[in-house]
Order: sequence, then structure tokens, then C-alpha cells
Amino acid sequence: MLKVIIDTNVLISSLIQHSYPYLTVDFLIKSSPCGICISKNICKEYHDVLFREKFPKYPEFFLNAKDLLSDLEEKVEIFYPKVILDILVDKSDNKFLELAETCNAEYLITGNTKHFPMREYKSTKIVTPKEF
Repeated sequence: MLKVIIDTNVLISSLIQHSYPYLTVDFLIKSSPCGICISKNICKEYHDVLFREKFPKYPEFFLNAKDLLSDLEEKVEIFYPKVILDILVDKSDNKFLELAETCNAEYLITGNTKHFPMREYKSTKIVTPKEF
């Protein structure tokens, strides 16, 4: 089974616009033979970011966010990274590489290529939703 990690920005984008982030997340949740990998830190970030006060301007955002998290819960596998990395400029994004190393993910899907300047970390390809 293919293992993937979804960056938080992809989840947010999937709830705001129906383009590649939405299509990618929808595919991964509904019809993909992929396993979605998360850690406790990433799960916390998903919840914290998806319920920020700035999103009420988007109709039904919070309802859709709850549904998305519920759908994800049925599909994810939780990992417990032991490695601590200090590679990325945005230190809070290191947790995604820590998870990638721990679960040996094939893909890390992110819309934030500025914070992930490398195209690969160890055996994990770092791609945009469109590339995936």
C-alpha cells in the first residue's frame, strides 16, 4: 500500500476551492488504495488550523472541516516519530519530514513548496497536489 502524508495547507485548500487540492484529498479518502499517515503533532495541527477564526468567511467551512476530519479518521494510520529534525526554515514543518522518515512514506503532498525546497527527503517524494 502506498503511504502518503498530507500537509495541512492542502486540507485547507481542499475545503476552499474545488481544484487539485480538493480532487487529491477526495481521491485519497474515497477511492485510493493509499494509506494516509499522520502523527499526533500533525493531527493537532490539522484541528488547530482548520478551526481558526479566519475561516468563517467561507460558507460552511467549519461543517466541511468536521466532515473532512471524520472521513480522515477512518483512513489514517498514526505513527509516533522518534526522530527530531531541524532541516526546514519553518521549524513547524519539520514534523512532516519526521513523520516521512518514520513511516517511510512514498509521498508528502504540499502546496507550500517554498517551505519544502527539496523535491525529495530520503525515500519520500515531495509533490504538489497537481503533481500527485
